[in-house]
Amino acid sequence: MPQPLALLVILVAAAAVSALLCVLLRPLLVRYALARPNARSSHRIPTPQGGGIAVLGGLFAALGLTLAVLPPVPGLGSLAFVVAASAALAVVGAWDDIRPLSPGLRLGLQALCVAVVIVYAAPDIRLFPAALPLAVERLLALLAGIWFVNLTNFIDGLDWITVAGFVPLAGALALACALGIVDPATGALAAALCGGLIGFAPFNKPVARLFLGDVGSLPIGLLGAYLLYRLAGNGALAAALILPLYPVADATLTLLRRLARRERVWEAHRSHFYQQATTNGHAVLAVVTQVAGLNLALVLLAGLTLLLPALWAQLACLAAAVLLTARLLWRFARPAACA
Repeated sequence: MPQPLALLVILVAAAAVSALLCVLLRPLLVRYALARPNARSSHRIPTPQGGGIAVLGGLFAALGLTLAVLPPVPGLGSLAFVVAASAALAVVGAWDDIRPLSPGLRLGLQALCVAVVIVYAAPDIRLFPAALPLAVERLLALLAGIWFVNLTNFIDGLDWITVAGFVPLAGALALACALGIVDPATGALAAALCGGLIGFAPFNKPVARLFLGDVGSLPIGLLGAYLLYRLAGNGALAAALILPLYPVADATLTLLRRLARRERVWEAHRSHFYQQATTNGHAVLAVVTQVAGLNLALVLLAGLTLLLPALWAQLACLAAAVLLTARLLWRFARPAACA
């Protein structure tokens, strides 16, 4: 089976299983996993959370199909540690959804899962071998992975926003595999993640009938971090920096602002730019549509960095990505009538 067709089969299988699980699990989640509105929530009615179970279920099923039915995919065995770490992080997220964990324990368990992925699933990746010792590079990768897991959780606070962020990212990585830019195993994982989120999307569209919950946002963050790490390890560092720029910028700038105000950064809040946007009168659908549009533009800029390897082109694409992202953040921070 041609590789692009194999990736399409993986995507469709993940989407179908994810959608089916959303239908089957929702009545149970309504009974046992309701997210009730509070002062920091973006929703107004109690809504079941736990849709991440369906996304991961679709992803795992699609990867299982790849092993059982499709021709052998080189390197797929290395994903066993990624799958195991993601499943473990989903358990941590489910536990936190039901009975909140202490910040220290939650962070420690996240660090363990990220470390497993770095050491066992990506031992061959070196981004700066001439500049940094292996131990220092691994430590930086660990910190970046932990932050990406958490920022994904922070950004998942509005209907469709995680879908708007990760479907373009995962779809771009699957396309990169079809074009021979990344390895087949990375492409299979990206296609499965993209499909799982597509299957979940109809249930999360505004006004959402189902949320991801921490059981979904934490492992999705880990999977996204691994995919980007693989992309960077294949010599596409600029593309790996550009693709997740919106969630990274929103979450990082928000964290820095809260630190400057000496707030308790581990507590829930409503000061992210996308949350400011809804407070400032922007409709939820308008916010996620603009985020999706920005992410599609970032995909195009990331693609240009692959076509134009010259340093000036890489820097120009990075600068354009930063400017586009800054423009959207500025718009979200202003009243809708003035943006």
